Amino acid sequence: MSPLAADYPSWKFYPSRARPPDWVDPLIAAFKAAQPVLDSREHQGITSDAALAALRPSLVALGFEVEAGKRKADKIRRPVLFGELGAEDLAYEVDGFHAGDGIALEVEAGRGARGNAVYRDLVEASLLVDARYLVLAVQLAYSHKSAGRPISVRSYADSRNLFEAIYASSRLVLPLEGVLLVGY
Repeated sequence: MSPLAADYPSWKFYPSRARPPDWVDPLIAAFKAAQPVLDSREHQGITSDAALAALRPSLVALGFEVEAGKRKADKIRRPVLFGELGAEDLAYEVDGFHAGDGIALEVEAGRGARGNAVYRDLVEASLLVDARYLVLAVQLAYSHKSAGRPISVRSYADSRNLFEAIYASSRLVLPLEGVLLVGY
C-alpha cells in the first residue's frame, strides 16, 4: 500500500486540475465513519447492497436520496429522455442522487470493476438529466477464486487508471463537471 493510500478511504477527484467541490469532504467523512464495516482490505464478501446500507444514514443526512432496497418503490430512478407531453421516456436507476448538487452515486462491490460496471456507471451517469457529478465507490481490494486459484482484483487502482486515461486524453470529453472516485 502506498503512503497516500494509508488513509481511509482512498479517493481522487477528476479532473485533477480542479479543486474538489465543498461536498467532497463530508461525503468522504461518511465513508470514513463506515470503515469498520466497509474496509475491503479487512472484510471480504461485502456486497454493494451491504455497503450502501452502511453508508445510507450518513448519505441521507447529507441530503442524498438513497436506494432503500430491491423493490421498485425503493429504487432511485433518474430521467434520461422525455417523450410525448414531457413524460419520462427513459430512466436509469442509481444508488443515490443529491438533487441540490447534481451528484449521481454508484457503489460497486466485488467484481464490479472487472465486470464493466464502472464503464456502465460512467456512461449512464453521463446521460442523466441534472447530473453534474458522478461519485463512484469501488473496493480497494477484492479476492476470489477462479479455476481454484486465488485472484486479487485491485478495483480502485484499475478504476483510477481508467479515469487517469480519460482525463489525460482529449479523445473522450465527459459531460460531467467532475467525477469522485472512492476506494473503500
